[in-house]
Amino acid sequence: MRKLILAAAILVLAACATPQDDSYGAGFVAVSESDWYGDHYTPYPFTTSGEISCAYHVELGRGVFFNPVGFTDESYVGTPLNKAAANTIKLSGITPNVPYRVKTGVDLSEAREIGLRVCDEQLDKIEGV
Repeated sequence: MRKLILAAAILVLAACATPQDDSYGAGFVAVSESDWYGDHYTPYPFTTSGEISCAYHVELGRGVFFNPVGFTDESYVGTPLNKAAANTIKLSGITPNVPYRVKTGVDLSEAREIGLRVCDEQLDKIEGV
């Protein structure tokens, strides 16, 4: 049952992901090292370009994930960026299956903040319907 819930959350996330650059309302935010430095105070935390996204779990809350470019469809499980995402993966018994991850020793606070904003925008869209 838990795997089904996670799969549904990932499918909802993938369904919301349309090719719109830097659009919080699309269910993800595209990030790259070259664009990061103009808008953020912390160093770019990932080893490649990709997307920060959100998946909502009823019991665990808003999970923030990173998926590298080319590994963003529903068959991939991204790298968890917050405790809710890590717990969702653990509870479901699945493992992230994307290459390129988080750089060692970096501050993820801004990346998590971006992902939580994505969650808020998704919930606003659902509640506004």
